[in-house]
Amino acid sequence: MTSKIVRYVILIAMGILWLLPIYLLLANAGKLTSEYSGSNLWAPGNFPALVSNIVDVFTTTDVPSGLFITLIYAVVAPFIAVLLGAAVGYAVIALKLKHGFFWFFVIFCGTVFPLQLMVIPLFAAYSEVGLFDTAVGMILIYSVVCLPFSAFVMRNFFAGIAESVFEAAVVDGAKPWRIFTQIYLPMSRSALVVVFILQATWVWNDFLLALILTQSSETRPVMPLLQALQSVQGGGSAFTVLLTAALLVSIPTALLFGLSQKYFQRGLALGQY
Repeated sequence: MTSKIVRYVILIAMGILWLLPIYLLLANAGKLTSEYSGSNLWAPGNFPALVSNIVDVFTTTDVPSGLFITLIYAVVAPFIAVLLGAAVGYAVIALKLKHGFFWFFVIFCGTVFPLQLMVIPLFAAYSEVGLFDTAVGMILIYSVVCLPFSAFVMRNFFAGIAESVFEAAVVDGAKPWRIFTQIYLPMSRSALVVVFILQATWVWNDFLLALILTQSSETRPVMPLLQALQSVQGGGSAFTVLLTAALLVSIPTALLFGLSQKYFQRGLALGQY
């Protein structure tokens, strides 16, 4: 009984510590610029002030355009990476590709080197081929960066599917492409959703690649725009607008996790077949 009480006390304390920054964000985003000061950080805000700050974010900053283009990046690039990763896992496990583990290792090596080591070569290459500050270039690099993890997870998932599933489909006359699209992909729906969620969250929160490879507000994701807003308004009277923008930027990923929780829980049990 004592250990149970201690466990609950520790969990509650950790939960409070985790939620305190969120409370501060909400409380101060709900204040007018005239109400904000360092002496009343912990005082709760109000809904009319929050609405006023939201209007300011959408009318006086580039955050809305950043949200739109980031949404495109966070949907298209992970979708491409997940499909390619599933194809890699399928080729290695089900089709038993010759030297399959070697090719899988080559792809997985993309996660070995820190991303910071590649930004200068990427910038130089993108500038040479005309992909710098383009939506196509950002989707391409995000897809490439997300591919190794996608291939790793999907390979492990397909390894848990019995070989008899593939053999039975071949006996029935199904071609490899049909087996992949109509059997393996539907069976791995939960795993695909989990990988997509994790990669979409990473793309949404990316700052480094977005800062180095984009320049204009039409192609620049929301995180560099948020940082630029901080540099302009962070020390001035519009700090509440910055906090409201940060709140708006955080909502989509929270909704993504909340709405897909069922698939996320199922997908954690990889290889259930």
